[in-house]
Amino acid sequence: MPWLVVLALKSILGSIIGSSFYKWFEKTKFGIWFQQYVDNSLQYIANKYDIQLAKKDAKFRKQYPLILARIEELEKKVK
Repeated sequence: MPWLVVLALKSILGSIIGSSFYKWFEKTKFGIWFQQYVDNSLQYIANKYDIQLAKKDAKFRKQYPLILARIEELEKKVK
């Protein structure tokens, strides 16, 4: 059981150190470039496979079925 406490503390300390490092790193020139590169790469993947839109659409359909029905009805009227 003591090893579980050690693992939990190690995980917490690692998260704190990692977060502190990232706060500093994101303000450096390389950190800004790297974050833009990652954002652009993820955006490319999301656009290529239509990932984010599919998730948002499914979530919206699940949470707001009545609003969705009204929107679809209005779209039919417009067409």
